[in-house]
Amino acid sequence: MKAEIISIDKNLREAVILAKKNYLEGKVFVYPTDTIYGFGANPFNDEAIQRINKIKGREKWKRYILLISSIEYLKKYVEFDSEKHFDYLLKIWPNPVSVIFRLNSEMQKIFNSETSAFRIPNHRFCKILLQELKMPLISTSVNRTDEEPLNDPQLIFEIFGSEVDSIFQTKKKSYFLASTLIDLTAGNPRLIREGKIKFDELLKKI
Repeated sequence: MKAEIISIDKNLREAVILAKKNYLEGKVFVYPTDTIYGFGANPFNDEAIQRINKIKGREKWKRYILLISSIEYLKKYVEFDSEKHFDYLLKIWPNPVSVIFRLNSEMQKIFNSETSAFRIPNHRFCKILLQELKMPLISTSVNRTDEEPLNDPQLIFEIFGSEVDSIFQTKKKSYFLASTLIDLTAGNPRLIREGKIKFDELLKKI
């Protein structure tokens, strides 16, 4: 079966309802973000994670970025080293900046990892969906491992239409740069990957 294609421009509310249904049922879908299109799913659903791994051609979950709706929800999953980090996040989010944190002990057991990257996206569809979910959402580029990310909904459908459940698309401008990725586990921000926002700009907000 081919994936259902849904325009978030025509009926945003219906698109959010369907995306939430996909998430809760453990399905995998494609959706636009404030950077590039991403595969989305529930990070607490092992079957959904394995499906994304298989689609991307990975043997295991490689710490996919997790989108969240607010810093308050972030506190449920990570350890904040200082109040300074909290203030810093208020300055840089929502934005295409993903931040690696040390997970709290409970989440380390669930994810089998000490750290994970999170982001509050600056994108209307994502914001509304995340507010509805009240849980993190996987965001990883739409591509096979070691291949370039796809950002054209029609091409995504042609290549991945039989492997995902839904494709949410928009005719609005899409960006072709991934998020800037920084690490906050050691105190001061450390650049892992520079994307849409320059690292120098982020350092000025310390």
